[in-house]
Amino acid sequence: MGSRLTWPQICGCDEFRGRWVALDRCTYDPRTAQPTEGTVVDADEDLVALCSRMQASDSKYCAILFCDERVTGDEASPASARSSSLPPPTPPRAYH
Repeated sequence: MGSRLTWPQICGCDEFRGRWVALDRCTYDPRTAQPTEGTVVDADEDLVALCSRMQASDSKYCAILFCDERVTGDEASPASARSSSLPPPTPPRAYH
């Protein structure tokens, strides 16, 4: 892990597809407020296990997104951005 990738690159990678992905040092789309790229810190099929590892590590302020198996390439966007009629969530905030 530790690679800086765009979200479409992450979704196109078999290693991350269908898994929760923790991203650090994210850049965000100013229109949607969704992460567009970041440094992959960790990934897991089990969200609880991933969050537990993040809490135990120095990477406590990561964005955690689901890499949907059905979406690939340029149409890929974080799963939270594709919710039905709900507005996009606000980006994660770092509490220091």
